[in-house]
Amino acid sequence: MAVKLRLMRMGKKKQPTYRVVAADSRSPRDGRFIEVLGFYNPRSEPSVIEIDNEKALGWLKNGAKPTERVQKLLAVSGAWSEFTGEAAPAPYAIDTPAAVAAPADDDSAEDAADASADSGEEE
Repeated sequence: MAVKLRLMRMGKKKQPTYRVVAADSRSPRDGRFIEVLGFYNPRSEPSVIEIDNEKALGWLKNGAKPTERVQKLLAVSGAWSEFTGEAAPAPYAIDTPAAVAAPADDDSAEDAADASADSGEEE
């Protein structure tokens, strides 16, 4: 029996969530599965990925083949890098405009504090 690690669609119409499952490659997408490994919610911000890495690693070592999307999710969770022996990728960092503008505001705040301290000394 060829086992695949793949996504199983859950949720309401137009609001998908997915389970990451180990299933026979011949069974339908939302049909029978062997074991649930975790879930993936792409609609939340940021998207939620919760995968039991021990279970996933066990299936990968026994020859299960992940689909492309599940392989990417396993890479994010760290199971894929542990399986291949590669270094884990750096966590995602998001630069927001507020974070970039904050250091510039700090400099102006220090200048304003210096100016008020100078005016306080004159009195």
